Amino acid sequence: MAEPLALKDHSRESQIFSDRIVVGCVLLALLTLILIARMFYLQIIQHDVYTTLSDRNRIQLQPVAPIRGLIYDRHGELIADNVPSYSLTITKERVVDLEETLAALATIVDVSADDIKAFRRRLARRQRPFEPVPLLFRLTPEEIAKISVDRHAIPGVDVEARLVRHYPLSALMAHAVGSVRRINENDLQNIDVRAYSGTNHLGKVGVERFYEDQLLGKVGNQQVEINARGRIMNVIDATPSVPGADLILHVDAGLQRVASAALGAQRGAIVAIEPSTGGILALVSNPSYDPNLFVAGIDHASYAALRDSIDVPLFNRAIQGQYEPGSTIKPFIGLAGLVTGVITPDYVIDDPGAYQLPNNSRLYRDWNWKKDGRGGHGLVNLQKAIYRSCNVFFYQLAVKLGIDRVYDHLSPFGFGINTAVDLPEARSGLLPSREWKKRARGEVWFPGDTVNIGIGQGDILVTPLQLATAVAILANRGKVVSPRMLKSSSQLMPDSKEQLLPDIDQIAAAYWDLIIESMRMVVHRGDQEWGENGTAWAYIGRDISYQMAGKSGTAQIVEIAQGELYDADELEERQRKNAWFVAFAPLEKPTIALAVMVENGGGGSEFAAPIARKVLDYYLRDYESASELEMRAELVSKSVQQPSLR
Repeated sequence: MAEPLALKDHSRESQIFSDRIVVGCVLLALLTLILIARMFYLQIIQHDVYTTLSDRNRIQLQPVAPIRGLIYDRHGELIADNVPSYSLTITKERVVDLEETLAALATIVDVSADDIKAFRRRLARRQRPFEPVPLLFRLTPEEIAKISVDRHAIPGVDVEARLVRHYPLSALMAHAVGSVRRINENDLQNIDVRAYSGTNHLGKVGVERFYEDQLLGKVGNQQVEINARGRIMNVIDATPSVPGADLILHVDAGLQRVASAALGAQRGAIVAIEPSTGGILALVSNPSYDPNLFVAGIDHASYAALRDSIDVPLFNRAIQGQYEPGSTIKPFIGLAGLVTGVITPDYVIDDPGAYQLPNNSRLYRDWNWKKDGRGGHGLVNLQKAIYRSCNVFFYQLAVKLGIDRVYDHLSPFGFGINTAVDLPEARSGLLPSREWKKRARGEVWFPGDTVNIGIGQGDILVTPLQLATAVAILANRGKVVSPRMLKSSSQLMPDSKEQLLPDIDQIAAAYWDLIIESMRMVVHRGDQEWGENGTAWAYIGRDISYQMAGKSGTAQIVEIAQGELYDADELEERQRKNAWFVAFAPLEKPTIALAVMVENGGGGSEFAAPIARKVLDYYLRDYESASELEMRAELVSKSVQQPSLR
């Protein structure tokens, strides 16, 4: 009988199953051990690392921008403020696709190609990850509403409120105070980027630039907890920022308004100085511009219009414009003649209407010279030469002095040097000398060069600020002051450039008296016979209620051919003479000195003197009561001693 067929080996299967169970258990145990080890490594050994990484997603360190210091005029009127402004920002790390985000935003609000280009530049120079970068500034309420509706669908996009600089007086103070502007790539090479964390602006012009370190303040920081969308949920810790210093300037906003209105639409400049301190009471350059346009970043079209304008509104004529001073230089030349002994108070010439150097056929003409040989002022001493502005007298005097003595005696008044304390853009003008001409042109000095200097023409150049400063020194009878904008501050300021020149204390009182009296006669000598009145009397001196000293100046722009007369009607407007008038008042104790320059304005007495009169009238007569002004200024001064939270 055949053996039965064995279909299963139960014993063998049982052994295999047992082996498999053992292997599985071993493998399970090993995997468990590996998992436990991994968990131990991650949670124990690497605990600090992963806690930090987690906190980075949840906790951020953000800069807290300081509040920029405010700027007031001398009576407490606010001339540089900070106002809330809303910006559209993008945090790159929270954006899925930057290009798609920019395209989506363009469908919600108006985003130009220039906006995107500027955004990319700002994105490239950000200092840390997760730092919001502005795309648009100064959002309108309508734009904010549109963005808020769709913001949930655009991660990484936020509307941020920031304080930005604002100039409430707009163009009126643009050239006096300057402005802040956006930080660009060039700026980043020269600034401490840590100090500017959280801010996109710095002072680039004028007072804003000079006192940038004080106005900026010190940046703070805060540690914040954020949610998955990047919204701040909680402030964990904070180091507050330190506000910048508040500044009080010497500038009188009311006087600035009057001066600007008096100049009107004419191109020119007005600078008024307090002789006792050198404080700049008014600094007007016309035309001007709105500095607020530059705060958020001016568009190309608007900037091109300002840059390419024939009237150059961005150019500060008051401190950068260099012009021939014309006859306003004559009192200083006359004083040099007295001090050196080249002339005496009794020295007299007979003015025929023109002057010629020996062996030279060129005519250096007086302003009243005629083709038929008439003109001149007859017998002229220094006093008459000033109040009648006799050119021939000063032609002769300049030649007698020589350029070396002219240079030596005009330099102490600040000609040819920038003596301004806190106006970094101020230019130095030009007080020529033999050395200068040899260095600049490779030529020797000729007597004819000196002749022109005697009436403020030729190579000599001044800024309105320089001329106003020189007149203030004259009003002080030699006490030198350096022009300055800052009057006081809420914080201790570092030592700045003070008086660069020594006082002029070697001049006899009688000489000062003669020059000042001669300038007084320019305005107040009237009702005399023909040719004997002061040059400005008919225009401003008939009804004046106070005593002032003044001097007109008319500076020729284009050369007139020998034997021909100046005819403004035959010249283009921009080729006509510049009009000057300088003055100080009241005569007995001067509290204001000024220089007025009208580009292509014509005669100084006719066109510049009435402008000066309006400025002086306001300052000396049409003021608020002194008690009210002093009370207001005192309150402001006290308020800036302890900077507010603003």
